[in-house]
Amino acid sequence: MNGSAPSVVVSDLVKSFGDFTAVDRISFEAYPGEVFGFLGPNGAGKSTTIRILCGLLRPTSGSATVAGMDVARQPEAIRQKIGYMSQKFSLYNDLKVIENIRFFAGMYSVPESELSERADWAIKMAGLEDRGSALTGTLATGWKQRLALGCAVLHRPPILFLDEPTSGVDPISRRNFWELIHSMAAGGVTVFVTTHYMDEAEYCGRLVLIYRGQIVASGSPSELKRKAMKGDLLLVECEALGKALEFLRLGPGVLDAAIFGNAIHVVVASAEEAIPVLKKYFAGRGIVVSKIEPISPTLEDVFVSLTSRRDETAEGRSMQ
Repeated sequence: MNGSAPSVVVSDLVKSFGDFTAVDRISFEAYPGEVFGFLGPNGAGKSTTIRILCGLLRPTSGSATVAGMDVARQPEAIRQKIGYMSQKFSLYNDLKVIENIRFFAGMYSVPESELSERADWAIKMAGLEDRGSALTGTLATGWKQRLALGCAVLHRPPILFLDEPTSGVDPISRRNFWELIHSMAAGGVTVFVTTHYMDEAEYCGRLVLIYRGQIVASGSPSELKRKAMKGDLLLVECEALGKALEFLRLGPGVLDAAIFGNAIHVVVASAEEAIPVLKKYFAGRGIVVSKIEPISPTLEDVFVSLTSRRDETAEGRSMQ
């Protein structure tokens, strides 16, 4: 991208634990200055992949390079070039804010001559200018996450791995956190972030969707919503959602259907053709429909559609 060489390259990567394959032949690249999202449900293989890329797990097969170094042969060297923030809070609650910063500065071999400036930067970035002497355990979750991010980048790494960084964080803190992420990417840092929040994935410049260890789609959020969804999407508002959903799954021309809030999202081949047919179908079954109209898909719609097709294909194979 923009003529830059990729900072992360993954090719046919596999990680198995006994008979279980957590990561199944995945390939992708991430570039300097981009926010690269790895999106999928819990257990999809996101954390396993990120731990391999950070040199914390050895791959079973395939290859991956980070900052031009091989994850299997040079894990120690890679760890000096990256920042890593796990989904579990990684700082020490019984240390003061400034003590955590100094501890991680030592772990990352930040030169003594730069320590004061980097510590001031981390505290300011976290919004903790007046809390440097406070015990870390007394901070709200959002502030802890900002502090953890500051500690992860004290050594100015060119590549930053964030594993579910906003899990358990309130919406306002989550948005503030993403603003920090984008400011780092603007400075040329590769930000590789995993998340299972579909709305949060909209903040990423490019996404890989992973499900059951395999990549099901990739592209920008707008590309995925425009191209990855097969068919049109309808919004259906009606009484007795559960009963209506049962009927819809057997309805004419329905490719997929799922409840979203107080409505049902229905995937059909053609909205124009499906609307009159479904109105008649509902009426014949005593379902009162207050609204049925075409809508633009969300990333959640795309993901549900893609994974449903993947499950149906897998189920069909198992029955053969």
